[in-house]
Amino acid sequence: MGRPAQVPTVGVEEEFLLTDPVSGAPAPKNTEVAATAEKAGIDLQLELTSCQVETSTGVHTDIGELLTELRTSRRRVAECAAQHDASLLAVAVPPTVPEGYPVTDTPRYQRIAHTFGMIAHEQGLCGCHVHVGVPDRATAVQVSNHVRPWLPVLLSLTANSAIYRGRETGYASWRSILWRRWPSAGPPPYFSSLDEYEAIVAMMLASGSILDNKMVYWDIRLSESFPTVEVRVSDVPATAEESALLAALIRGIVSTGLDAIARDEPATAVPSEVLRAAYWNAAHSGFFGDGLDPIEGRVLPHRELLAELIERIGPALREAGDLEFVTGAVAALTERGNGAFRQMRALRSRHEIADVVTESAKATLEGCP
Repeated sequence: MGRPAQVPTVGVEEEFLLTDPVSGAPAPKNTEVAATAEKAGIDLQLELTSCQVETSTGVHTDIGELLTELRTSRRRVAECAAQHDASLLAVAVPPTVPEGYPVTDTPRYQRIAHTFGMIAHEQGLCGCHVHVGVPDRATAVQVSNHVRPWLPVLLSLTANSAIYRGRETGYASWRSILWRRWPSAGPPPYFSSLDEYEAIVAMMLASGSILDNKMVYWDIRLSESFPTVEVRVSDVPATAEESALLAALIRGIVSTGLDAIARDEPATAVPSEVLRAAYWNAAHSGFFGDGLDPIEGRVLPHRELLAELIERIGPALREAGDLEFVTGAVAALTERGNGAFRQMRALRSRHEIADVVTESAKATLEGCP
C-alpha cells in the first residue's frame, strides 16, 4: 500500500442542539426544521433525540472552501430553525435544565431507545465527525492505529460542554464522559488487521451491544457509506473556524500516518488504560489545563501537546497548504478561548445560565455570513 498521490479529501458533519430562544431549553423540533431545510435545498439529518439536527459538508481538498461551507451552512440552518421559533446552538450538551429528551420517531431510533433505555433518553449530545479519504478499508484500519494516540489532544482542543443542567460539571467536555456510557463508544482498540476489526464488530452485533454497523461509536471508525476513515472524538466546536481547524489537524495526522504506512512503520500500540487516562485528563482539564502524552507518559499542558502535534504533522500541513491557517486558528483560539472556556466565563460573570446560552449562540454564528 502506497501513499496517495494527492492530498486526501476531507468532509465534516456537525451536530447541533435546537433550543427555545427565550429559556434555552432543548426544543424537540428537528422534523419541522429538517422539512423547512429540505425546501431550501439543505439536507439535514435527524439525530437520536428530537432536539438535534446534523449537517454534512461536501467533499473538499481546500480547507478555506470547507470553512466557507461550514459558515454558510450554520447560518442557513439557523434561519430555518428560527422559522419554528428555535435557536441553533453549537454546544455538546444542553446547558439548561431539560424537560426531557424525546427520541426521534423513526423505527431505528425507537428500537435503539427500547434496547438501551435511559442511555438513549438522556442523550442530547452533539459531536463533530471528520471524514478523511483513504485508499481502502485495510488502510483505514492502519490509519486508525496511527491517529489513536492523538485523540485526547483533539478532544481537549474542541471541548465545548462545561455546563449541563444549569450548573458547572467540573469538566471541559462533559459530553465525552456521558458518551462513553454506550458499549461501543470511546477510543478504538489497536487493530492488527481489517479481519480483526470486522471480527470485533461482528461480535458486538451478535452480543446485542450494537444493533447495526452505524452503532459502532468508536472515536475512529471505518465509514460504512464512504471510502473514508471517520474521526468522531470531538465535541461540536463552538465556531465554524474551530471545526475547520479540527478537520485540518485530522487530515494532517491521517496524511502523516499514510506516509508511515508506506514506509512500513507501525503505529505505537498505546495501552487502553493509558489512553483512557489521557482521555479523562482531556475531558476534565480541557485545552488550558494539563494533559497526558499517551505515547511517552509525560504530563504536559495540552497547549504544548498540540504544539508538538503540529510540529510532527508539519510536512503534511505544508503539503496541503494548511499550515498558515492552522497556526493562525490556534493562536486565535488560544486568545479568545474555546467553547468550554467561553461557557465558564459567561456563567461566572453573573451566574446566569442565560449568559451561557447567549454566548453559545454568538459563537455558533461567529464569522458566518
